[in-house]
Amino acid sequence: MNQIVYRFPQGTEKILTMSYDDGHVEDRRLTQLFRKYGIRATFHLPSAYIGQKEHVTATEIPSLYRDFEVAAHTVSHPMINQMPPQQWVQEVWEDRRALESIVDYPVRGLSYPYGVYTRQLQQLLPHLGVAYARTTQSTNAFALPDLETPYTWNPTCRHTEQLLSLGETFLREHPGNVLMYVWGHSFEFERDHNWNLIEEFCKRMQGRPNIWYATNIEVADYCNALKRLVISADGTIIQNPSYQDVWLSVNGQTVSVPGGQTAVFRE
Repeated sequence: MNQIVYRFPQGTEKILTMSYDDGHVEDRRLTQLFRKYGIRATFHLPSAYIGQKEHVTATEIPSLYRDFEVAAHTVSHPMINQMPPQQWVQEVWEDRRALESIVDYPVRGLSYPYGVYTRQLQQLLPHLGVAYARTTQSTNAFALPDLETPYTWNPTCRHTEQLLSLGETFLREHPGNVLMYVWGHSFEFERDHNWNLIEEFCKRMQGRPNIWYATNIEVADYCNALKRLVISADGTIIQNPSYQDVWLSVNGQTVSVPGGQTAVFRE
């Protein structure tokens, strides 16, 4: 029987993804840093904040977040568990609509304001066009998201929590160190006078051939493609019904299975 291990685009073995909330003006500096060091990220925006004091404007959003992902954060950043269901449904739906009118692509991600959510909301999110939702509960671990519960995606850490030490652990060669997910708010770097923290982290992470630098939605979509693989009982036939290519290690050899194709791996 073939031994199959998941790999990521171009045969990479690890993933780094970042996530920043609220659309503060400090995103301007943060996106520059990310571009400088080749880091990919998702920015979750409450549409009611756009153009308000200390927040980004609608006209700058397409260029500011180009090559990153813009995702939802509800319209007004409410405490979701303190409002009736029809209101938080509207908060999510209308935030998507507002952001999509600016960025011109489907907005499919969400982060929960204050990290608060309800089971009822989670059950409705697929019907609201949301593919994943991020919490604020740190795991200090490096596991792939559980695709059975994509609406409880717990990050590795907030950047205020042992960022550099966790980063070093992530970089160590270990089969369990697969995905590092960092989140926060860009204004915190200005408030805490520690822009050097995130720059040092980016320096340590940049340009590593075994890391895939991805947005949240890219990770979610790729993991879904892995989940959809159809594999024969002995692991010699692998069918990829998804549109995107996937990478695997088969008996220690990195291989690609193109989207919509079937590959046979027999000696």
